[in-house]
Amino acid sequence: MKRCIHNPIKQPDAIVASDLHLREDIPICRGGDFFIEQTNKLIWLSDLQEKYQCPVLVPGDIFHKWKPSPFLLSWAIENLPDDMIVIPGQHDLPQHNIDNLNKAGLYVLEKAKKLKILSEGETININYGVTVHGFPFGSKLKGIPSKENIINIAMCHTLTWMKEKPFPNCISDDGTKLLCKMEGFNLLLVGDNHKSFIAKKENRLLLSPGSLMRQSADQIDFRPRVYLYYAETNTVEAVYLPIKSNVVSREHLDRSSERSERIDAFISKLDGEWQAGLSYEANLEEFFKRNRVRKQTKEICYKAIES
Repeated sequence: MKRCIHNPIKQPDAIVASDLHLREDIPICRGGDFFIEQTNKLIWLSDLQEKYQCPVLVPGDIFHKWKPSPFLLSWAIENLPDDMIVIPGQHDLPQHNIDNLNKAGLYVLEKAKKLKILSEGETININYGVTVHGFPFGSKLKGIPSKENIINIAMCHTLTWMKEKPFPNCISDDGTKLLCKMEGFNLLLVGDNHKSFIAKKENRLLLSPGSLMRQSADQIDFRPRVYLYYAETNTVEAVYLPIKSNVVSREHLDRSSERSERIDAFISKLDGEWQAGLSYEANLEEFFKRNRVRKQTKEICYKAIES
C-alpha cells in the first residue's frame, strides 16, 4: 500500500494507537526511567490529539494489568489524551472475561469520563458517514452488510499477523483471512500483536498499529508509531513517536540462553502443542482455542495466574 506523504493541512478523521499496556513496574528489557518515558509518550499523543481535534481509537490493552493501583489510575486520567474510544483487550479484563469489565480499572476511566468503551456490537459515529464498531477481546468476529456512502470501521482485539506466524502452529487468522471474514468493513483496526503491519484487500484495509511502548526484547529495533486515518480515501499515515536509543536490551536473554536451551530440550519432549517461546499465559490461551473448556474452568485458571 502506498503511504500518504505528511500534509499538515489535511485533517484526519481519527488517530489510531494500540496496546498501551500502561504499568508502574519496569519491563525486564528496559533501561532508563521507563515511567517518565511512558509519561512522555502520552503527552506526545495528547498533543497530537489536540492538534488535529479528532478521536483517538485504541483497539485494546490500555493497561498491562486489569487492576491498576489508584496512583496509576489517577496518572492515566491526567495524562491520557482526550476523546478516546477504546475496546477492552484481555489485559484489561479480570479473568479475560468481558462480563467482569465493571471490576476493571478501564471501567473506572469511563466512569471518570476520560474515555468511551465500546462493547460488542456497539457503534459510535465519529464523523458524518463514519461509524466505529466494537469487537472487544473474546467477541465473535463477523462481517456486516456494506452500505453506500458509509464508512464502517471495526475495532477488534484479536491476534492476527502477516507474513510470519507469531509462534509455530498458530491457528489465528492472518490479516488477509480476517479481512475476508469481516466483509462490509472498510477498515479493521486490530490490537494484541505488538507489531505494526497493514493488510489490503481491494480497497479495504486492516491495520495493526503495534504497541505504543517497547516492552520486550524482541522490540529492540521496533519504531513505535500511531496512524492518522483519512476516511475519504480510506488511507492511513504513520506518525512515529520520539524514542531514545539503547534503552532496550537483550542482555537478560543472553544470560539465560544456556538455561533456555535446557528448558527447550525438555519442552520438546512434551506434547507438540506446547510452545516453548510463549509465556504460560499465552500457552494457556492457545490451549483454550484448541480445546473445548468450560467458561468456569477458564475463570479459575485466569484467577490463579492473577493471584
